[in-house]
Amino acid sequence: MALRLWASSTANALKLSSAASRTHHLPSPFFLSRCFSTVLDGLKYANSHEWVKHEGSVATIGITDHAQDHLGEVVFVDLPEPGGSVKQGGSFGAVESVKATSDVNSPISGEIIEVNASLKETPGLINSSPYEGGWMIKVKPTSPAELDSLLGPKEYTKFCQEEDAAH
Repeated sequence: MALRLWASSTANALKLSSAASRTHHLPSPFFLSRCFSTVLDGLKYANSHEWVKHEGSVATIGITDHAQDHLGEVVFVDLPEPGGSVKQGGSFGAVESVKATSDVNSPISGEIIEVNASLKETPGLINSSPYEGGWMIKVKPTSPAELDSLLGPKEYTKFCQEEDAAH
């Protein structure tokens, strides 16, 4: 039953019709939910929908695929200058889309050592490549233990599912 409801709502969201959704047979395996988001192993996630990848003494931060999907087409990104600092949970910039402008919060505290300058000219990288080309800042963490307070991939996926179900 849940699979049938999922397929039906997915078809509606994607404006598709299928014999499966009309006749209550099992759906095609090619149906994908509009809300389906990529969550990568090896990253940590904040419940404000930012991700962090910690490698050595550098942590790369951006917004999640889930967040960019809900924002829609990103048209402008406001980022800080290198040399500043961020505090866990504090805003460091904003993302403007065709739907809304949203603050971006840092999942960890640290010193900003690099900013993704490509986002000034190509803000859509956040939509097309949120975990690679769409990264936002790199920081030198001042409290690496803060990473332990973040969600892993499974916990973040569950959080997103519950949040979407509540809306």
